[in-house]
Amino acid sequence: MPWHARLALDYRAEHQRTVARYRHDGPLRILQSLYPEGDAICHNVLVHPPGGLVGGDTLDIDVTAAAGSHGLITTPGATRFYRSDGELALQRTQLRLEAGARIEWLPLEAICYSGCRAENRLRMELAPGAELLGWDVTALGLPGAGKPFDRGSLQQHLEAPGVWLERGRIEAADKRLLQSPLGLAGHRCIASLFFVSGSPQTRARRDALLAIARDLAAAHALDASAGATSPHPEIVVLRVLAPVVEPAMQLLRQVWLAWRAELWQLPASSPRIWAM
Repeated sequence: MPWHARLALDYRAEHQRTVARYRHDGPLRILQSLYPEGDAICHNVLVHPPGGLVGGDTLDIDVTAAAGSHGLITTPGATRFYRSDGELALQRTQLRLEAGARIEWLPLEAICYSGCRAENRLRMELAPGAELLGWDVTALGLPGAGKPFDRGSLQQHLEAPGVWLERGRIEAADKRLLQSPLGLAGHRCIASLFFVSGSPQTRARRDALLAIARDLAAAHALDASAGATSPHPEIVVLRVLAPVVEPAMQLLRQVWLAWRAELWQLPASSPRIWAM
């Protein structure tokens, strides 16, 4: 039986502490709020007990952040899109930030198993003065386990309305896209790290983020398949292609920590669950 799970997560600043409240319907939960960086930043882990999506399943995630709040959201493991008999498996995420709010959206990778029919949508709406650091990481198959992505499809959608839209479709049968040097060049991990703001950023601020990303990428093994750009005054993006997830995630974490230090003067602090 297909699942339609919904989660609404709401961050608010109360007495100099970011407080998280949530409502859920179906198998989608938030674990206990943690404060490893102090009361101002609330860390949460989003859990989907079934462990993956099959054809017909839908996950709807709706996050709101009120003025002055700062939430960090991650997951304990990968999202898995399993083989489908024909129906679509859909994950929809909407992040809405009021003026002065901050969100860090840091889920672990989404794995597209061979034979899946997957759609992964992320929409980010930011009021002037709001800021968001996030990433999106997709793995096509499990090449390390000898399970290639040789059937199925993925529809990917990343959007900040009126500012930034990236949308693409990957078909396992499209060997030109998957293998060509003008496509994925044989890589099976696609990753993006992005800073999105609700107001145009100064050229100096964007240049600082670009310089950080480019310097860290240049010192990394993925230098030849990583690039940083600012397609709009409210967006800075680092894009990475990798043969597998681990080196891409390593580079994204390095740049994410350096960006949050540059943007918000925050020391390095990774979610505890990543060390488990």
